[in-house]
Amino acid sequence: MLPLRDDIPSRRFPVVTVALIVVNSLVFLWELGLGPRLQDALLMLGVVPVRYTVGEVSALFSWREQLLPFFSSMFLHGGWTHLLGNMWTLWIFGDNVEDRLGRPRYLVLYVAGGLAAALLHVFTNFDSTVPTIGASGAIAAVMGAYFRLYPHARVAMILPPFFLGPYFVVPAVVFLGWWFILQFFNGTLSLLAEPGAAGGIAWWAHIGGFVFGAMMC
Repeated sequence: MLPLRDDIPSRRFPVVTVALIVVNSLVFLWELGLGPRLQDALLMLGVVPVRYTVGEVSALFSWREQLLPFFSSMFLHGGWTHLLGNMWTLWIFGDNVEDRLGRPRYLVLYVAGGLAAALLHVFTNFDSTVPTIGASGAIAAVMGAYFRLYPHARVAMILPPFFLGPYFVVPAVVFLGWWFILQFFNGTLSLLAEPGAAGGIAWWAHIGGFVFGAMMC
């Protein structure tokens, strides 16, 4: 499901939302310039669960090196599709949440939601050696907040791969509720799958971010 727009106009310019989109985009351009050094950067700046769950691995890093990925991973993306999908979703839902919470509280929600998402990902993927990156967990927190604050908003959406239509208009509680159910279903399957067979999507990070955002509003 891909959201196209909602029916609630912003009351003021969404400064924080735009700033987050700009920062994420600039960091992605920095990634593109790394060339062959990108993989090493992702291993250092992404959240790799075994760095926190295996004592021998944890001992190789200082506390600063262990803490940094929980913040830096929120601004890294694995490709144009990953970046554009996340930033578009943030643009659709972030402006109204920023309106309601105010800029400082909204920024705190975003960052804290990303941290909660990363922690749940580590907890549910103890043995993973794959670096987790992306703003999805933080944006899921924004979506969870929108779910609580604007349940009756109308969201226009399309169903990939039918990008040219038709499109559907549904209540936000339906769109976001169904999105959450899909994350939970896939997250549960990932726990039951053989290690390495569940794909590269951090389903439980999405779940953790969404629940955090809904609970905080």
